[in-house]
Amino acid sequence: MSKRQSDFDDAFGDAEGNPEIQDVNDNGPTFPKDKIKLDISESAVKGARYRVNAAHDADIGQNAVQSYVLQPNSNFILNILTTSSGIKYGELVLDKELDREEQKEMQLLLTALDGGSPQRSGTITIDVTVLDANDNAPVFLQAVYEASLPENSPLKTHVITVSATDADEGVNGEVTYEYSQISDDSRKLFSLDQSTGEITVIGDVDFEEENKYEMFVEAKDGYGLSSDAKVIISVTDANDNAPFITLKSLTNPVPENVSPGTEVGIINVQDRDSEQNRQVHCFIQQNVPFKLIPSIKNYYSLVTTEQLDQKLDRELVSEYNITISATDEGSPPLSSVKVVHISIADVNDNPPVFEEQSYSSYVPENNKPGHSLCSVRAHDPDWRQNGTVIYSLLPGEVNDAPVSSYLSVNGDTGVIQSVRSFDYEQFRSFKVYVMARDNGSPPLSSNVTVSVFITDVNDNTPQILYPAPEGNSFMTELVPKGAQGGSLVSKVIAVDGDSGQNAWLSYQIIKSTDPGLFKIDLHSGEIRTQRDISDSDNMKQNIVVSVKDNGQPSLSATCSIFLVISDNLAEVPELKDIAYEDSSSKLTSYLIIALVSVSTFFLTFIIIILGLRFCRRRKPRLLFDGAVAIPSSYLPPNYADVDGTGTLRSAYNYDAYLTTGSRTSDFKFLTSYNDNTLPADQTLRKNPTDFEEVFGDLDVTTESVTTSTTLLLSIWRLQPVPCKAF
Repeated sequence: MSKRQSDFDDAFGDAEGNPEIQDVNDNGPTFPKDKIKLDISESAVKGARYRVNAAHDADIGQNAVQSYVLQPNSNFILNILTTSSGIKYGELVLDKELDREEQKEMQLLLTALDGGSPQRSGTITIDVTVLDANDNAPVFLQAVYEASLPENSPLKTHVITVSATDADEGVNGEVTYEYSQISDDSRKLFSLDQSTGEITVIGDVDFEEENKYEMFVEAKDGYGLSSDAKVIISVTDANDNAPFITLKSLTNPVPENVSPGTEVGIINVQDRDSEQNRQVHCFIQQNVPFKLIPSIKNYYSLVTTEQLDQKLDRELVSEYNITISATDEGSPPLSSVKVVHISIADVNDNPPVFEEQSYSSYVPENNKPGHSLCSVRAHDPDWRQNGTVIYSLLPGEVNDAPVSSYLSVNGDTGVIQSVRSFDYEQFRSFKVYVMARDNGSPPLSSNVTVSVFITDVNDNTPQILYPAPEGNSFMTELVPKGAQGGSLVSKVIAVDGDSGQNAWLSYQIIKSTDPGLFKIDLHSGEIRTQRDISDSDNMKQNIVVSVKDNGQPSLSATCSIFLVISDNLAEVPELKDIAYEDSSSKLTSYLIIALVSVSTFFLTFIIIILGLRFCRRRKPRLLFDGAVAIPSSYLPPNYADVDGTGTLRSAYNYDAYLTTGSRTSDFKFLTSYNDNTLPADQTLRKNPTDFEEVFGDLDVTTESVTTSTTLLLSIWRLQPVPCKAF
């Protein structure tokens, strides 16, 4: 179709006569993005091209994008091109080479214009980043660097720092340093930091060997561009030779009792410098009992001092490290030191000293021979044989026996051991003396007291004094029928040969005919009624009491008490039934023997009474004075009651009354000072007429009856046997 036909169709419709919508420029050009970013190296050549995406316009024909306009700048121009489909786009052309060092970034404004009326446009910003290129070599701040360095400077001493800059950035601008020209001697003395350009000392700089050093330093960037600078180091002279100290002679070791002023060594001092730098002063640095005395030129004598506060004493200081210092008069002065080691020889001037003023040891009784009691230790500050301590026991006696029969001491270790087994009940403590002697010449010694305390062990079973232990006698007590609750009916008396808590006794009823009728005090052993006696209670009561101490482990003993509930002896039947309840048939023979024995002793008792009647007469007195007479044969051989600490308390006083079995067996002990004690009228009376009723109308003194009764009590206590009433 020709252009004319097309224009005609646009105005009047197509050939078929269909009408067509006419375009209006109601849309402006737009870019796909709000901003375009371009990274261009500064090494890009002139004429380099960079395409920019075309703008889009919704209109068509003349109203579409027709041209582009680039904001004026010094580096780029715009070239407009058209694609084969008729779309126009822009192209940036590098008109002037970029320089990152002048301008790193730039912004370009590109405008797209359509051909409509009125004309519409759209803009976009182009951000151009200039990438660096290695187009600059490092440049030193100075062409020649000069430094002055004193000789003998310490290692790592800073000499000088060279510095170069590179206008590039990143790797292109990173500068490193290295020697380009340097002698082998200089390389041994100076080091160059590759990163900072700092030159430091790594060797001994000596003015006498070399006073000037020259070298070239090269600065290089990341891609090999470099430049050079010259470095000149001048060494200044100094007092670089310290005095030299020589020990010519030395006496070692030195006895601790050496006289003050004694020469023990000779010192020589030299300095290789000249003139003023060669003048030397020598002295001892610390406060020691030695000093230097100038001798001939450059020589000094080392002697002991004469001050009392600096006297040699090996026990205080056994050796000395004497620091001798020599300083010249140079500027600055140089000095050197020499340490002289001197040992002090020992003299036996100290006796052994015990670590403690006295020693105490606690050993349990029944120990095995060889038991270690304690260890004594003495220290002798002297050395070797002068400080070797030997222990021994001083002669003495313990309980009239040599101390060596009780203890022994290890001569080397000081460990004290028992030779025999100890018994607390025989003796409780003793003292011995231990001597510590050194091995010097002459030997020195000292003594110490060792106190040995024997501690109690629970090795004694409680001894029951009343009643006799179970199986040894048959004891019977009479309890009135009208006894009220809490009445004292009997008491168990026991002792323990041990001491302390091992002798603390406790009483307990372990068996009873009527468990609710009687109770026993845990500590005193008193047996009391728990309630009133009633007619329904069994007349015959049997109580088994256990006496236990407080040791670990505890020991115990038991006894039996037979009680008869009755108001008088006439109502009491024969006691053989009670005896037979807890005894075997073999007791019959024992009862017969006991009956014969009682008869014999009773006749003897009558004879004694008759004899005493004609011997003397005294003023009558009470039958008993209120205290129970315990025969000495009742007490265990090792028992002792001291200051009320034993198991038999003296605070309890008891009167003696005849029991239901008193005609053939024993006595009963009841307290006369307790409100709960059974009334006297409910028991046998204790006046002389009562005894006349029993023994007949005998004209005897009360004292005689008392003495005889006590004697009979002692005899029956020694040999208690089961018996029955006459």
